[in-house]
Amino acid sequence: MEFNSRIDLSEVSDKIQKIKTESEKVLIGQEKMLDLILIAILSNGHVLIEGVPGVAKTLSSKLIAKMIDATFKRIQFTPDLMPSDVLGTSVFNLKSSEFEFKKGPVFADILLIDEINRAPAKTQASLFEVMEERQVTNDGVKYSMEKVFSILATQNPIEQEGTYRLPEGQLDRFLFKINVGYPKLSEEVEILKSRYNNADLNSLEQIEAVLSKDDILKLRSLTRDVIVQENLFEYITNLISETRNSPLLYLGASPRASLDLMMASRSYAAIQGRDFITPDDIQFLFEAVVAHRIILSSEAELEGLTDQEVCQRIMQKVEVPK
Repeated sequence: MEFNSRIDLSEVSDKIQKIKTESEKVLIGQEKMLDLILIAILSNGHVLIEGVPGVAKTLSSKLIAKMIDATFKRIQFTPDLMPSDVLGTSVFNLKSSEFEFKKGPVFADILLIDEINRAPAKTQASLFEVMEERQVTNDGVKYSMEKVFSILATQNPIEQEGTYRLPEGQLDRFLFKINVGYPKLSEEVEILKSRYNNADLNSLEQIEAVLSKDDILKLRSLTRDVIVQENLFEYITNLISETRNSPLLYLGASPRASLDLMMASRSYAAIQGRDFITPDDIQFLFEAVVAHRIILSSEAELEGLTDQEVCQRIMQKVEVPK
């Protein structure tokens, strides 16, 4: 069906298409992961990417950073990593005889945290403030992040030795958790052919920047003009409320999940070239927004259900607005 958009979203669509075209030079498959990362950046959110080794989690994050003309830094989380290694620390300046704050690697536009669950609780807790408030407080002084600031974090779901479970408060600060599976058989054949023809496939030297920081801020401004009808406010609220009332869940999603689902739906609609969201947008994003914020009840665990399956049951139970 054709419709006349109230706002001009052609620039959003053009930029996203250029990013997808550029990404196809090195990334085969994983279209949903790429879409969700882009939606998160447009929604000013953070992403947790979970998958077994070798499914292009880190490559996708580095690829996104390469296509954005912004500051990019990477931190490899380890069990001995301290908060000061991430946030920064005060250093005594002999010339001025004063302490000066030396900023840590967290001060970047796009921050890649590899194996985020390998750092201990103290280091994880140090991320709470910067993820939510976009600032770091040191010795009572606040240091603000740049307007374009997104964390892309990866973790391995199967290797538990030497890892720490992320606190619920930190998980709630991630807009999405993306579960990355194995590629399809045809996609893996294409991966082999691509590497056969180009041994330096992962170098990313052939990737060009598509978005500037100003572009991102402009696109974010456009997504904020996307309309949400009254019945869809209620639909989002009913979905999140059901997670709190479901006997399958010990812990339901927070109001932050409602806000994130609404913001992400607006960004997704804008990417699709629409200035309004639909129930399909909400359903497409519901699992990615909610699955990592809930805790299964003992009954659900006895049934052998997963977080994703419970999310599907909740969507089936809540009436979809007409």
